[in-house]
Amino acid sequence: MSLLSDLLNLNLSDTTDKIIAEYIWIGGSGMDLRSKARTLNGPVSDPAKLPRWNYDGSSTGQAPGEDSEVILYPQAIFKDPFRRGNNILVMCDTYTPAGEPIPTNKRFDAAKIFSQPDVVAEVPWYGIEQEYTLLQKNVRWPLGWPVGGYPGPQGPYYCGVGADKALGRDIVDSHYKACLYAGINISGINGEVMPGQWEFQVGPAVGISAGDELWVARYILERITEIADVVLSFDPKPIQGDWNGAGAHTNYSTKSMRNEGGYEIIKKAIEKLGLRHKEHIAAYGEGNERRLTGRHETADINTFKWGVANRGASIRVGRDTEREGKGYFEDRRPASNMDPYVVTSMIAETTILWNP
Repeated sequence: MSLLSDLLNLNLSDTTDKIIAEYIWIGGSGMDLRSKARTLNGPVSDPAKLPRWNYDGSSTGQAPGEDSEVILYPQAIFKDPFRRGNNILVMCDTYTPAGEPIPTNKRFDAAKIFSQPDVVAEVPWYGIEQEYTLLQKNVRWPLGWPVGGYPGPQGPYYCGVGADKALGRDIVDSHYKACLYAGINISGINGEVMPGQWEFQVGPAVGISAGDELWVARYILERITEIADVVLSFDPKPIQGDWNGAGAHTNYSTKSMRNEGGYEIIKKAIEKLGLRHKEHIAAYGEGNERRLTGRHETADINTFKWGVANRGASIRVGRDTEREGKGYFEDRRPASNMDPYVVTSMIAETTILWNP
């Protein structure tokens, strides 16, 4: 008699050319990922060759019950680390039957910005540092923390090693390998300052692909925590008090910034970001005011400042960038629950297209 694990690990290519495509989209809250699967007659590598599909938007908070159909447009394909073989994950965005993007489709507007000739010419690179917290399922308290109590104060946990310091490493390493398998340009992982909190980095990625890759990396992580019976939280301040919050620091450069004389371009870009500080903060994630307090390696939410190697600044420039006179900078304001389509395109719009 076959075990359930045997059936889950069946290699379909032994008996059929058909594959399974898992269509992924973002639900009505702007953070809830949804997905469903369909059978295709053979391998597909071009999203334009995938069929459009639909779902019940009244069940995701994205359409009324009397006109509930929302259409999925395939936009990016990744290898499926769960089903393996030729099976794929498909990142989609969402439209009405008439072809209009629905209000929660943030990818559509981002793609318009990234297709502007001035933006295309600058080849914007992004590296996103996604922090997150692992929670015990039944009590919604960080993994490895005593229920109703607290571990020792912060200090030994950041990049820590040991059973009392690195809480959930099996989940984190599984996610790392699964993302590499999927074709996501995940560039690293580390334990964070608060125990039970971790970070992965996606990038460098160009333009709209940064948003696609981060959303699929989030999806893979949520699937892995589902298997591990652990809850994944992107709350920017999951535990009040003297504990670090969770952000999504966004590293950014353009072709001009990476070339000789780029440091002057960086300083002009930072000046423009400062002039639109309130607009960016409003789009950088819900509950961010609980995190951006001026403490725990943040700048106060109402203050814009930048500095070299300053982790208490809104924008941090690295020592290497200052020394070499070119490179990139880090926007430290985005919360862990930000939408990468919104944040990446807004940074490009402000620094490349906007004229104060």
